[in-house]
Amino acid sequence: MSSVNLKRTLTGTVVSDKMDKTVTVLVERKIKHSLLGKVLRVSKKYHAHDENNEFHQGDLVHIEECRPLSKTKSWRVTKRVERSQAN
Repeated sequence: MSSVNLKRTLTGTVVSDKMDKTVTVLVERKIKHSLLGKVLRVSKKYHAHDENNEFHQGDLVHIEECRPLSKTKSWRVTKRVERSQAN
């Protein structure tokens, strides 16, 4: 039996890089309201592990689910998709 990658991946924007080895990533998704049919923007923030403190505010990044690294952190930043305009 081959191993299948069951880890979830999300794409979001880094909104805070003030912690050591941790970034806060805002992930937005669009859902359709079940009754009204209106498209809504739903957002959620995740704490993600950044080992070398290389990602900064405004960067667009991919995050991947991993084992719990702390009380609030169970995601790891895998790669930068787009660098922020400020840097």
